Amino acid sequence: MNFTKTTEQDSKYNHLEKMSISELLSNINNEDKTVPLTVEKALPQIEALTTQIVKKLKKGGRLFYIGAGTSGRLGIVDASECPPTFGVPHELVVGLIAGGDIAIRKAVEFAEDSTNQGWLDLQAHNISNKDVVVGIAASGTTPYVIAALEKCNENNIITGAISCNKKSPLSLTAQFPIEVIVGPEFVTGSSRMKAGTAQKLVLNMLSTATMIQLGKIKGNKMVDMQLSNNKLVERGQKMLSKELNIDQEKAGKLLAEFGNVRNAIKNYK
Repeated sequence: MNFTKTTEQDSKYNHLEKMSISELLSNINNEDKTVPLTVEKALPQIEALTTQIVKKLKKGGRLFYIGAGTSGRLGIVDASECPPTFGVPHELVVGLIAGGDIAIRKAVEFAEDSTNQGWLDLQAHNISNKDVVVGIAASGTTPYVIAALEKCNENNIITGAISCNKKSPLSLTAQFPIEVIVGPEFVTGSSRMKAGTAQKLVLNMLSTATMIQLGKIKGNKMVDMQLSNNKLVERGQKMLSKELNIDQEKAGKLLAEFGNVRNAIKNYK
């Protein structure tokens, strides 16, 4: 296979330990600036996968992210933020990580090397061809992720992928691959940096565009958000006050009565 891990190639910088704090920060920032432009090149791929996700979720399916290490954690972050932001059930977007929940905080040795655990983790959620599974791996070579997607393909489940190397094994496995080629990291091989940033940007796009297509945003407001703290209650009051041309006190009473911004608007007389 003609495959080069650009994510593992030597950094363009050397003797990092001799740089001042100012130089380190400036050089890291210069590398970070390249990431959004690289994501832009992948927009057609991102659109293709998002289209599939929207289709499946509109028919009652779910979205699964599966990854290891930083990639797995980023998927879990995106999945966990969908319920409070968009008011959807926790089961609609699910993040899975090699090694299980303990791996969210601490690395689990060799978990990413398993070629059967990924599929077992998906089966624990009763995965079916109604769903979409997106594998996330900066290198595009993680066995846990690749093997899970192979089993999904065998079971007619739509598969996508987010990786940072061109024509990686993961990309070749996924039906709808996304490749964001960020190049060598500032610290050689540290894919938590540019690759992680790129993956986070893509995940933002996938979930946000999908939720908007599912009708979870009104205008540009999170009208279905969960009012889980004082900051969000205050935000909801401001939304209602502006939308209905009422004062904050009345908006607060409406929120308390109807539970969220959308229901308050719908039931306001």
